[in-house]
Amino acid sequence: MNQTLLVELLTEELPPKALAKLGDAFATGIVNGLKSRDFLDADAVATAYATPRRLAVSITGVRAVSPDKSIREKVLPVSVALDKDGLPSAPLTKKLAALAASTGAAVISVGDLERAVDGKAESFFYTYTAAGSALQQGLQAALEDSIAKLPIPKVMSYQRPDGSTVQFVRPVHKLIALHGTGIVPISILGLAAGNSTLGHRFLSTREMVIADADSYATVLEQQGKVIASVATRKETIRSALLAAAGADQVLMPESLLDEVNALVEWPVIYECRFEEEFLAVPQECLILTMQTNQKYFALTDTAGRLRSRFLIVSNLATDDPQHIITGNERVVRPRLSDAKFF
Repeated sequence: MNQTLLVELLTEELPPKALAKLGDAFATGIVNGLKSRDFLDADAVATAYATPRRLAVSITGVRAVSPDKSIREKVLPVSVALDKDGLPSAPLTKKLAALAASTGAAVISVGDLERAVDGKAESFFYTYTAAGSALQQGLQAALEDSIAKLPIPKVMSYQRPDGSTVQFVRPVHKLIALHGTGIVPISILGLAAGNSTLGHRFLSTREMVIADADSYATVLEQQGKVIASVATRKETIRSALLAAAGADQVLMPESLLDEVNALVEWPVIYECRFEEEFLAVPQECLILTMQTNQKYFALTDTAGRLRSRFLIVSNLATDDPQHIITGNERVVRPRLSDAKFF
């Protein structure tokens, strides 16, 4: 039966500057691996997910078993397959025995072969039906291929609880492989596939069961306080920044949006301030300092003049954010003082 497939790796915090590429490559590798093995419907749709603590992909229209295939295999040139008397040669006899063993045929004789022109000569061909393979085999191979080709900036070695050494971009703690509601029994990086994951590190501490592949993003958001989609999370940040800016203009270059997007799973916007005396410094210097060093979003009035308030994107929603605000205000002062000095 064709159903949605979900694969997730739950990790320690991934390198933010590499997250988008890792997420795209992880999803693309699995999709291409399954497509090349004929496990995908023609209208299958893949959705990539990536957060600081996970890489995942869901794919609709995935077959439980790949279709049988008709395969036409070249056996040997006729000049080699037949002796001078036109009888099967030793090389042909040996080749047919090996072919029978590999295809599951009881015996293959010359009469089972097709004789056809092959370039400038003639060759014998054998046509047989290869049975489709189970999704477990196809997904295992596709996942291994995908991980081997990931654009990992620097490989990390770590130990599993059983003492085995694993190499990956960051330690991996859980693997999900779900086809519909069923677990696909694969393994990778020392982990066996299951159907449970963890949500936000601070806002959701309990383990969550993903009952079916289609509910992944919804369960993560509602129970785990995680927005799994890179694009959705980015637009959530953009909209929240615009709302918090009010009548002011928020300076949000795409590169900065992308960077903070890779640092949070549940983005929350807080307003901070710095002393107005710093506004005497050329505002280009202050803006550059806030964006480059602190990943803050500067605000300007409608005339383009820098405001003494700025916005931060936090990964922690709290009813009392004052300690977060105070901490960020304290950190930015030395940076602005440096800009003032130079």
